[in-house]
Amino acid sequence: MADLPEMMTAIEISTPGGPEVLKTCRRPVPKPGAGEVLLRVAYAGVNRPDVVQRKGLYPPPPGASDLPGLEVSGTVVTVGEGVNTGEIGSRLCALVSGGGYAEYCVAPFDQCFPVPAALTMAEAAALPETLMTVWHNVFERGYACDGETILVHGGTSGICTMAIKLCKLFGLTVVVTCGSEEKCNAALTLGADHAINYKANDFVEEVKTLTGGQGVHIVLDMVAGSYVARNLQCLREDGRHITIAVQGGMMAEINMAQVMMRRLTLTGSTLRARTAAFKALLTQEIYANVWPMVAEGALRPEMDRTFRLAEAAAAHAHMESGEHVGKIVLEV
Repeated sequence: MADLPEMMTAIEISTPGGPEVLKTCRRPVPKPGAGEVLLRVAYAGVNRPDVVQRKGLYPPPPGASDLPGLEVSGTVVTVGEGVNTGEIGSRLCALVSGGGYAEYCVAPFDQCFPVPAALTMAEAAALPETLMTVWHNVFERGYACDGETILVHGGTSGICTMAIKLCKLFGLTVVVTCGSEEKCNAALTLGADHAINYKANDFVEEVKTLTGGQGVHIVLDMVAGSYVARNLQCLREDGRHITIAVQGGMMAEINMAQVMMRRLTLTGSTLRARTAAFKALLTQEIYANVWPMVAEGALRPEMDRTFRLAEAAAAHAHMESGEHVGKIVLEV
């Protein structure tokens, strides 16, 4: 640590509120604990949970940094006990429980991925959170198989653009919903098989038409609320409904008789609160099954815009405008 500065520039949430509450601050450079590395951050991903945390609705888990930022790319500058010093100088990207909006960030080494030559550091920072969320929910909780059909809401968000690309690589048919014809066209360009403008059409009826009345095998839902009952109408027998966000409300009213008669499965998850051991296992599984595709250039995140670290408020405003297609990152 001798060659490192004592203080760093970071972005903190000064008080719960709108994007303007994100303020530049000076904080001590964190020190890595056992099994951790300290990264000099190159880029930090901007994600919807950061927005929810900024509003005061998603507090960091115990022991996590209060600074926002759940994924970063950077260079290892020092390591904690149990990590080989040979990792110093390595280019890594990582899932973290907070602290990404800063010049330096501590990351558990077993939640890091090596950045291959096929990726820029900006792209690397845009991968961990969405890739781990989609893999765990669609393939581990949703048991997705090649030849199946999935309905994904929020067609041009970071999560959805990753879902499109990952599902197509594993042989699924992908149906997405978007709020405009422009976004529908963008989703189709990314590889979606069908895109439904939910403002112009009833997505339930459109799904029935597209599937010959059979319905889809899986729904990946970020809306919840009133969408849940409609999503269940889109599922075929033995279908799986997976909730990963509640942007439309936490409460839903559904017909449980339909769940029983059609043998539907309802599940969901959040990643941030899971144990370090779980995240390490998830990292290993993705490294074995997906990272080779990343390394060869077959899977890359869809990038929207890059903002400077000091422009974090503008990045959040851009995300909340809903105008983005793909991932937003901060250049540190």
